[in-house]
Amino acid sequence: MLAIALVACRENPSKLDDLATKPAPAKPEAPITFDVAAIDAWVASQIEDRGAVGVALVIVRDGKTVLAKGYGKQRGDAAEPVTVDTPFAIGSLSKQFACVAAYMLADKGQLAMTDPVAKWYPQLTRAADITLADVGGHTSGYRDYYPLDYVDTRLEKPIAPDELIARYAGMPLDFEPRTRWSYSNTGFVILARVVEKVSGMPYGKVLEDWIWRPLGMTASLVRPAQAATGHVSFLIDGAKPAPLEADGWLFGAGDIWASANDLAKWDLAIADGKLLSPESHRALRTERMLANGRGAGYTCGFQVHVHNHETTLTHSGWVGGFHTRNTIIPRTRSAVILLTNDEYTNIAALGYQLAELVTAEDAAPAIAGPPAAEAARDLILQLQRGALDRTKLGDDLNAYFDDARVAASAAKLRDLGPPAVKVTSRRERGAMEVTSLSITFASTTRSASMFRSPDGKIRQLLFAH
Repeated sequence: MLAIALVACRENPSKLDDLATKPAPAKPEAPITFDVAAIDAWVASQIEDRGAVGVALVIVRDGKTVLAKGYGKQRGDAAEPVTVDTPFAIGSLSKQFACVAAYMLADKGQLAMTDPVAKWYPQLTRAADITLADVGGHTSGYRDYYPLDYVDTRLEKPIAPDELIARYAGMPLDFEPRTRWSYSNTGFVILARVVEKVSGMPYGKVLEDWIWRPLGMTASLVRPAQAATGHVSFLIDGAKPAPLEADGWLFGAGDIWASANDLAKWDLAIADGKLLSPESHRALRTERMLANGRGAGYTCGFQVHVHNHETTLTHSGWVGGFHTRNTIIPRTRSAVILLTNDEYTNIAALGYQLAELVTAEDAAPAIAGPPAAEAARDLILQLQRGALDRTKLGDDLNAYFDDARVAASAAKLRDLGPPAVKVTSRRERGAMEVTSLSITFASTTRSASMFRSPDGKIRQLLFAH
């Protein structure tokens, strides 16, 4: 098609100008309600803008998978596409599994999360004062062995988990236990080793036998033969295959490979409390409190967030070459799973926006007439002309826009030129549709709110200052 177009341009040079001046297709706007097709198009555009090598996305809503799609490639210099069954290194999402394994042992009566670390590692700093719940909740004070966002020279050489524990949990504490929350991977190496010691089984076998196989997951502690390759960028260079951390460094803290479909099964099991007793399930979903009574915003392996009044369990993962985010909405059995094999593609904001959409409740009434953006644009054009079609306005707005206000509006708006209107949110108030608007003129962008009753009549249009 391009060749045909170029031939036509040589025969008729004016066509070349037409091609050059033809505007680029508009990028999909962020959806304001839950619409799977709109979300798919918007996510694809966002991923392209971010330059990600590959991304896997699964959205579960009300217990059902409503969107499952791979975008991009498993490796930047190869053609194999990402799918929702492609294993990724999930980084710190691995911590959730260490926590559940520990709670499963608690349900068997073999340990308690209130047990002191000294029960297994008496030589560690303040081990008698620090509990398993502290190391799993990042409130222990133990030094984080992996605070940097790249694989430094330490991580290039293998280390035994017990050596790592002795080195970093043998240092002076960064703070008194339970007085602060500070992310520390070190605690999860301790937690996973305790799982091994108490169960008498290798950590990977515990996960395989107790969690992965019962849930139908194909997850692994060992990188599968067919898996995504992580990528890293240096300064402004393009993404290149990333080095992996050497053996031992990620134990319990970031060592799992799993697909987006695997994590969807995991998320539903967490939402349903399938693996734990009601008591342990409740503890896993409840944020820890600091000594001063302040909430830590974290349980064990999960951050506690609120989206649209829904409590969510969220965690991001970062490990050499990969960036991941997982959000579970327990009450509605919903989830958003995002995995990317490009560590500098920040998908946290994208995951947050998707969680907002999944938890959104569109309670606004059905409205007769055109879409909100079209109705608002039409009214602004009328105000610029100083002549209103009052049949489209409610009685209250008709009274508000008296002759003096219409004349003043025309004088203020006319020179701004035609508006481009975008709806940024939609909700209900007083049985009306309430939309927040972004209105772009030639030289300025303003925010406004518009109310419409179900009969389609506009009841309010107010600009923000």
